[in-house]
Amino acid sequence: MNIEVNGKLISCEKGEILLKVLEREGIKVPTLCAIKDLFPSGACRMCVVEVDGSRNLVPSCAFPVGEGMKIQTHSPKVVKARQAILELLLASHPDDCLFCARNNECTLQELAAEHGVRRRRFVKKELAPHLDNASPSVVRDQNKCILCGRCVRVCEEVMGVGAIDFAQRGSKSMVAPAFNDGLNTSNCVSCGQCIVACPTGAITEQDNLNEVMVALMDPTKYVVVQHAPAVSVTLGEFFGLKPGKDVDGHMVAALRRIGFKKVFDTSFTADLTVMEEGSEFVQRLTQNGVLPMMTSCSPAWINFVEEFYPEHIPNLSTCKSPQQMMGAVIKSYFANKEDISPEKIVSVSVMPCVAKKREASRSEMLGDSKLPDVDIVITTRELARLIKRMGIDFNSLQPEKSDLVLGERSSAGKLFGATGGVMEAALRSGHFLVTGKELNVLVFKEVRGLEGIKEATVKLGEVEVKVAVVSGLGNARKVLDEMKKGYRRYHFMEVMSCPGGCIAGGGQPYFTDPERVKARMASLYEIDKKEKLRLSHHNQYVQQLYSEFLGAPLGEKSHHLLHTHYSAKHDKK
Repeated sequence: MNIEVNGKLISCEKGEILLKVLEREGIKVPTLCAIKDLFPSGACRMCVVEVDGSRNLVPSCAFPVGEGMKIQTHSPKVVKARQAILELLLASHPDDCLFCARNNECTLQELAAEHGVRRRRFVKKELAPHLDNASPSVVRDQNKCILCGRCVRVCEEVMGVGAIDFAQRGSKSMVAPAFNDGLNTSNCVSCGQCIVACPTGAITEQDNLNEVMVALMDPTKYVVVQHAPAVSVTLGEFFGLKPGKDVDGHMVAALRRIGFKKVFDTSFTADLTVMEEGSEFVQRLTQNGVLPMMTSCSPAWINFVEEFYPEHIPNLSTCKSPQQMMGAVIKSYFANKEDISPEKIVSVSVMPCVAKKREASRSEMLGDSKLPDVDIVITTRELARLIKRMGIDFNSLQPEKSDLVLGERSSAGKLFGATGGVMEAALRSGHFLVTGKELNVLVFKEVRGLEGIKEATVKLGEVEVKVAVVSGLGNARKVLDEMKKGYRRYHFMEVMSCPGGCIAGGGQPYFTDPERVKARMASLYEIDKKEKLRLSHHNQYVQQLYSEFLGAPLGEKSHHLLHTHYSAKHDKK
């Protein structure tokens, strides 16, 4: 069928949503509430268009096309309506753009500029302070909320958590946790997907850059940093580079110029995780242990199980995440090797995930001396701000390599950044741990890609192992519920909290779309394809760490240092 848009005939399918048709034709229509692949809500009304013959403007995000329609997307009536919507939103919005974490990355700010809203027509009432910053990961500023509902929908429909919802009615409407309590006492799992979804600064991550700056300026402190596998294929987007561009060398050079004494690659302890987790899986498989074993790399997933599915805590691997393993090794092995007191070391990590901030603060992550494994966690976004704050011309830097005091990483460890990567790395080494033989083909296509639920049956010698790869906590809820009913049975499960894995984490760039995520994933696969060291158990530095310090995987020392335990959230209370 055909419709007419701005005087041009356009072909489309009957019943298609108008906004999708317009986007396909390259016609930009503003929106504040629409979320790709979710049923339209029509909450913000910014996407209104004029339909010939209609008495009113209609929201294009929730309006199906019909034969012969004549649409005006930017008529004077439409533009005036959008300006009025923006003016009303700004009438109850704080005037603190200069201090807002979303300054220059705010959709509301961008649309106000595009529509020429440069003065206030409506009297602004004084706003009472309403800042919820009790969570170690997420900050909520109710005064900046425009009630678009994006955070509510992502939390409920995508992540399956439902920690926030609309409350009260009319002019008192707000988005809040139950009873308007703090996020720290709610069932929030700190995934941070609400931060990425929010078009304003109503939800942001805890900013820990000042703590980093204070540590760097303290001459008595030895400040080191680690960077997660997903960061290097994302950071370049903040500096105008194409999505997926691997800027590992530039990032390391920047971290050194900022003042970090040592720069470590968390992919190294991803290899260490493979050795510990792989050995744990083989032990469970051969000694009638609790199955399926579930990975423990994603802290929001751990929070999710503790909150909603405590009966599955025994299924979780006891391994710490690669971030925490690196922190533990830095304050033990590295401190001994370099003759530095652990009390003087400030261990910073750069992560694509805001839940890592909460993970680092867990009491279970304190070492023997009651020092935290990791002292400060910053996100990819925070690192980009820090580089700019320090006046570093990122794109002109000469690439450098991470420090090898803790060793080189394999490309298997680098794959941890994408959904399916932990499973693929584990299967590569798991085959060797079970059979003593190497694989001829290292790529497991069945566990690659952006599908939310992937399954495969893999032969480890004579044993057939059923595995599952899940990304997005909403999909995890579906799988766990079906397991309870007996519809699904596995030996080994990888779960990543964020859809697509760490490359789409809550600490990554705002406005993350599927194409950007695909580009980041493709970059990780390309890195793996090109490198020679592609197996965690072939990492000589990991072997050296075991021979010099840890002993053996699952040994007394490695278990004490690299493993932990979890408990039901309500038991903790």
